[in-house]
Amino acid sequence: MALLPGGYFVEIQELKALIKESVREVIREERLSLCQALIPYVSDEEQQEIEAEFGLPDDDEDEWVHRIGARGDIYK
Repeated sequence: MALLPGGYFVEIQELKALIKESVREVIREERLSLCQALIPYVSDEEQQEIEAEFGLPDDDEDEWVHRIGARGDIYK
């Protein structure tokens, strides 16, 4: 058992699990912040040029499922 501030006792395994989950949450948040920082800004004019050249994406979400893996790989 470990004594936490406020006089609470918690099992060591519970404490490890809490710490592990907290670290995962922080890493997830920081990774999202990094991804957002690395995505370049696109002006409205540039976006219109892109849409004119490549068209708009289909609304059929069932056709493509995007998932980002642990290493940042994108799977379709």
